[in-house]
Amino acid sequence: MKRALARLLVGVMLGGVPALLQAQESTSSPPAAAPTADMPPAPVQPAFELTIEAPDEIRALLGRHLELLRYRELTDLSDSELTRLLLDADQNARELVATLGYFSPEIEFRQKAAGSDTATRLLTLSVVPGEPTVVGEVDVAFGGPIASDPAAERQRQQIQDNWSLRPGMRFTQARWASAKQQALRQLTTQSYPTGQLGTTLADIDPVARSAGLKVTLNSGPAYQLGGLVISGLQRYDAELVTRLARLPANASYDQAQLVAAQQRLADSGYFDSAFLSLDTSGDPSSAPVLVQLREARLQKLVLGIGASTDGGARLSVEHTHHKIPGIGWRAVSKLMLDRETRSIGTELTSRPDAKNWRWVTAAQLQNQNLGSFDINSQSLRAGRSQMGERMDRNYYLQYDRADTASIEATAAATASALSANYAFTVRNFDSLPFPNSGWGWGAEVGGGSTLGAEHDLYGRVLTRALGYWPLGRSDDGATGTMRAGRLALRAQAGVVLAKEGVNLPSTQLFLTGGDNTVRGYGYRDIGVTLQGGQITPGRYLAVGSVEWQRPMARDGRFSEWESTVFIDAGSVADKPAELRAKVGVGVGARWKSPVGPLQIDLAYGVAVKRLRLHLNVGFSF
Repeated sequence: MKRALARLLVGVMLGGVPALLQAQESTSSPPAAAPTADMPPAPVQPAFELTIEAPDEIRALLGRHLELLRYRELTDLSDSELTRLLLDADQNARELVATLGYFSPEIEFRQKAAGSDTATRLLTLSVVPGEPTVVGEVDVAFGGPIASDPAAERQRQQIQDNWSLRPGMRFTQARWASAKQQALRQLTTQSYPTGQLGTTLADIDPVARSAGLKVTLNSGPAYQLGGLVISGLQRYDAELVTRLARLPANASYDQAQLVAAQQRLADSGYFDSAFLSLDTSGDPSSAPVLVQLREARLQKLVLGIGASTDGGARLSVEHTHHKIPGIGWRAVSKLMLDRETRSIGTELTSRPDAKNWRWVTAAQLQNQNLGSFDINSQSLRAGRSQMGERMDRNYYLQYDRADTASIEATAAATASALSANYAFTVRNFDSLPFPNSGWGWGAEVGGGSTLGAEHDLYGRVLTRALGYWPLGRSDDGATGTMRAGRLALRAQAGVVLAKEGVNLPSTQLFLTGGDNTVRGYGYRDIGVTLQGGQITPGRYLAVGSVEWQRPMARDGRFSEWESTVFIDAGSVADKPAELRAKVGVGVGARWKSPVGPLQIDLAYGVAVKRLRLHLNVGFSF
């Protein structure tokens, strides 16, 4: 019996060996499905795919914000959990569609079970928005001092008139939020910087599909400007900052005035940065204006390289000293070289007085190509100037000495003159340096006497104008850059009054032609034609231009580029009856570059029968 029991035990042990070996094999060997370095992991199947059937605006909104889409990549999403998510998604979709003004949409989710070839469930969301909700009654009310202050009546009226979400417009959450913020900005940018939104209510009637709007603006106290609290000064005194900022004490707070003062300080050249803010922590009747400044370097050297079709390649070197020892004036000295002009000069400018007038003296030596002649000239100037955001004024005495040419002699002669002059420029553009509408006008009026053997009196007038006339309006009624574009109208006229035969410096006479005058002709190639065919400056000038500018659209949106079609005409003569227009026509493009408008024009000069390319950067008037 013992022998039989031993045989049974051995059999059991031997019978377990294959199983044990098989277990060891499976433990030591990697699983067959495990990826190796040569086998990328299998792609993960999403839990579902969602197709949205809706108008473009709604489909884009749901595609960005629908909560259900957050669960798309879950691999273990069960059918019961998906069913629960779809119930929540229905409500979520209704809330999102309501932000676009559709409060009674028809929303349906359809589900297709996963097939044998894929584990992904297919969902379809169908949205029929129905009729949109439109704005009904609008009530813009005021709380605080602005509500009863007679002086604030105009501001109240402007806020109400400029309310952007008007009756009859489609109600959307974005428009509602934008209208409230715009009204609050109008309140806080003038007199009431601490104003806040009070009660706001959008009463939606989904049956009538109308929205009644009510907004209350709480103004807080009216603020008046106190003195300037200046920080960051080392080299200059507070008086300079006060004169540049030009913020009168006790004036009502106006954010636009603070921004303009900040820009004046930054543009003055004395400071690298300037930041102005109102301190609202104290007495509203005399709130300090905090002025934070960082002074510019005392001296600055600027090397410039450029090019234009008028002057070719250009090299310039400019040195600025902001505070000349002894007098405290600014000195700007400049050397410029290009194909048409070689000049060196310096200008000394005093600090502004209480009315922003400055003394200015300047001297310049210049060699330039005027018509067919190479003219050497020298000038000295002394006077006063006043520069503003909308108007510049200058009056000065000027001495000119330059070569000149006459009908009788094609060789250049020398002439000199002393004159008294007054010049002004008025700008009324909606925005710079990319105006869409508005106008500008400038004029120079002077008179004097020639010097030398004979002293002959003369007078000189030069005037110029530029206007932009929009041909369309945007959807909200504001003038803007529309598909119809705008017309740019430009004119220039000049006259020198003197008796016949008076020998005047060429720099006091006129030439035209080039990028910003008559395109299709070379720079200053239009003048008086002498007997030998040479071109010389004349006493009368007339230039006009009409340009149609249209924005270029890409994918239905306006780009930074515009196309242009234009016609220019100009003439120079020694007598009004001899003025004969030379015409240029062409097409071009404009680009709103970071440094200003880039102008690219291809023009055909009708008189010379040739095409000419014109390139120019910047806007100035």
